[in-house]
Amino acid sequence: MADPDGLVVVDKPGGWTSHDVVARVRRLAGTRRVGHAGTLDPMATGVLVVGVGKATKLLGHLALTAKEYDATIRLGAATVTDDAEGEVTATADASAVTDNAVAAGVAALTGPIQQVPSAVSAVKIDGVRSYHRVRSGEDVELPARAVVVSRFDVLASRRVGEFLDLDVSVTCSSGTYIRALARDLGAALGVGGHLTALRRTAVGPYRLDVARTLDQLGAEFTLVPLADAAAAAFPRLDVDAETAGRVAHGMPLPATGLGPGPVGVFGPDGTLLSLVEDRGSRAKHLAVFV
Repeated sequence: MADPDGLVVVDKPGGWTSHDVVARVRRLAGTRRVGHAGTLDPMATGVLVVGVGKATKLLGHLALTAKEYDATIRLGAATVTDDAEGEVTATADASAVTDNAVAAGVAALTGPIQQVPSAVSAVKIDGVRSYHRVRSGEDVELPARAVVVSRFDVLASRRVGEFLDLDVSVTCSSGTYIRALARDLGAALGVGGHLTALRRTAVGPYRLDVARTLDQLGAEFTLVPLADAAAAAFPRLDVDAETAGRVAHGMPLPATGLGPGPVGVFGPDGTLLSLVEDRGSRAKHLAVFV
C-alpha cells in the first residue's frame, strides 16, 4: 500500500514540541515521511502545518509564507528566553507606562525591521542550535535579520500589580520571533518584556478553522490532498498532456508570468505535477511530484 500524501493542519497543544507532533502524526499516518513547516515553541499553541509523504516537498516553501499570531506580552519583567518559561533576569515597575508610549513602541516595531532572534531559539550557529549553546553555558549573540511585521495591533491591556499585560495580534514574515517583539518592546519602554502566551492562528492560507487537535486526528485521521494543498497556497498553472510529460522528465517550462515565488503546475486530470519559479524566460522546477 502506497504511503499517504497530503497536509495535516494541527492545532498544536501547549507543552508539546513540534517534533512531538511530527512523531504522533508518523504513527497515525503509518509512515516516517513526515515533517512540519515552521517550528512552534513548546509553550505555543495553534497552527502547525505537517506534511505527509510527497507533501514534505511543499513544506520548505510553505514555511516562507506569512504567519499570524495572537499573544500576550507582559511588560515589567525580562526573561532569559523572552517568554514565561525562562528565568526572570530583570524587573521594573511598568505601572506608569502609558497607552501612548505603548503605541509608539509598537509603531517602531511595525513594518520592515531588523530583529535579533531570541538567543534561546532554533537558529543555527556553525551547525549547532542556538538554544543548545545557551544551555551549555555559552554567551550567544545572534546577528540581526531583516523581517517584516505587517500588522502589530494591541487588542487589550490590563494592569496586574506592577506589570502591564498586552493582548496583541501580529502578522509577520517568516523568521520573525514574537518573543523578540515582546523583548524589544519592553526594552524600548525601559521596563523589560516577555511573552506569557502565544497562539499561531495562521500559516499562509491555513487557519485555525481548518486545524484539528491531536485527539480529533486520533479518532479520524484525514489529510488535505496534495493537489488541494498546493492550490490553496500557490498560484496555479494548468497544462496539457504534452506539457505534463515534459514536466515528468524534468524539462523546464516557459516562464509562467504568475509573479514571484512558487507556482503549482497541474496536469489535465488535476494532479499536482511540480512547483516552479520563474527565472528569466523559463520556469525552473523547485520540486517535482510525478
